[in-house]
Amino acid sequence: MIMHFRNEAFTDFGKADNSKEMEEAIALVRNQLGKDYPVVVDGERYYTDAKIVSLNPANHGEKIGTVASGDIELAEKAIAAAEEAFKGWSKTAAAVRADYLFKAAAIMRRRKHEFSAWLVVEAGKTWSEADADTAEAIDFLEYYGRKMIELDAGVTVSSLEGERNQCYYIPLGIGLVIAPWNFPLAILTGMAAAAIATGNTVIMKPASTTPIIAAKLMDLWEETQLPKGVVNYLPCSGTTVAEHLVCHSKIRFINFTGSKEVGLRINKLAADVKNGQRWIKRVVAEMGGKDAIVVDKSADLEDAAAGIVASAFGFQGQKCSACSRAIIHEAVYDELIEKIVAKTNALRIGDPAKADTNIGPVIDIKAFERIQKYIEIGKMEGELICGGDSYRDKGYYVAPTIIKNVDKDARIAQEEIFGPVLAVIKARSFDEALDIANGTEYGLTGAVYAKDRGVLEKAKQEFHVGNLYFNRKCTGALVGVNPFGGFNMSGTDSKAGGPDYLTLFMQLKSVSERY
Repeated sequence: MIMHFRNEAFTDFGKADNSKEMEEAIALVRNQLGKDYPVVVDGERYYTDAKIVSLNPANHGEKIGTVASGDIELAEKAIAAAEEAFKGWSKTAAAVRADYLFKAAAIMRRRKHEFSAWLVVEAGKTWSEADADTAEAIDFLEYYGRKMIELDAGVTVSSLEGERNQCYYIPLGIGLVIAPWNFPLAILTGMAAAAIATGNTVIMKPASTTPIIAAKLMDLWEETQLPKGVVNYLPCSGTTVAEHLVCHSKIRFINFTGSKEVGLRINKLAADVKNGQRWIKRVVAEMGGKDAIVVDKSADLEDAAAGIVASAFGFQGQKCSACSRAIIHEAVYDELIEKIVAKTNALRIGDPAKADTNIGPVIDIKAFERIQKYIEIGKMEGELICGGDSYRDKGYYVAPTIIKNVDKDARIAQEEIFGPVLAVIKARSFDEALDIANGTEYGLTGAVYAKDRGVLEKAKQEFHVGNLYFNRKCTGALVGVNPFGGFNMSGTDSKAGGPDYLTLFMQLKSVSERY
């Protein structure tokens, strides 16, 4: 009997044994730096002349490793391998497919700190952020395995006298999984696991800044003895090889997480039907956010300040769910800002490999320069009251930055920065605060701090986001607890980690037989 799903517990690094194990895992990973990783298609390894180099964002002189960069020829091999594997995998019992996910979860759980250590050195995550990433990956494997077993029973329909009617799910076909760099283990694992649990085969295209973590995931899939060709690992150029795959007539669906601009381009390319294509491609997209925490005058200000700081600066603000706007009622505006600044100034910036670090580096030079640009814009659009500093002599570090008295239509209040920059906006009333919160093209996450029940009920109806939180931070969605996905330009509201996510990778077939 399969145990009821429960979320993987976060590691308490305040315990000496756990801290020691993490230090040992980081040392183990450091001994593996600099290796070369191949493209993996149909179980075969391909080393190419073209390479993607992965660097430590906390020390850009340190090479994490290199991966082979796939080309069009390898992309075609991956399509052929996935197509062939689909013939058998699509007919494999759902419970058997689920067992592969459960085995992958068990392996990852045993090597939890090792996977987290890769996230520390390649993605620049602090211990706690890396641990949460790995825990979420385990959750996706466990949750989707169970959900597939449930969905395998099909949909209940009525039957007529002398006739039997059935309605059940079947897989779609070959999928392209395009993963982001900010949750390079959890999101890649979840997207791939959902697709293969439902009987599809996939090509995994990792982010170019975090391809080694993806290679380790590919190793894990192989360790489970997953049939060859069910998952294929193809690091490659996004503008040439990945777009070739998006447009390919044999790709049935694209599962994407990333920026709004790239997501919209994928949606546009996928809509163009190619010669020989027999279906409308399905695009599942989770894109950006310009998330707000609204603080009412009835709020507990200590709780609100803690939630804002955690949401704005966790993983250096490099989350689509991060709080980039704090919209505060004028009655508590000045008092709350003081608390937010004090808590921000207490954060420790440094090497994420060290246990006491709260703020690590941003991912790369492009992110560093983009965030710097927005800070300069912010200085002209409001009053800089905290941070603003950055340095890149060794790693790409940007201090947590707070800019107050920002207009609701300012660029730093409208455009996704994806970094540790918080715009603080004053509202004259809760109604005005909600209008401001809803005043962007995005609709991913949001939070409200208030003790007034009327205020919270109003927010339930009028705060237009896919994930809304009351009296807690707007980040940290848990699989099976907070199904995750946003409205408007934040994506297709696909609700990863939710009860209906797997249905996005299947289609319902109705069968009737008259006796």
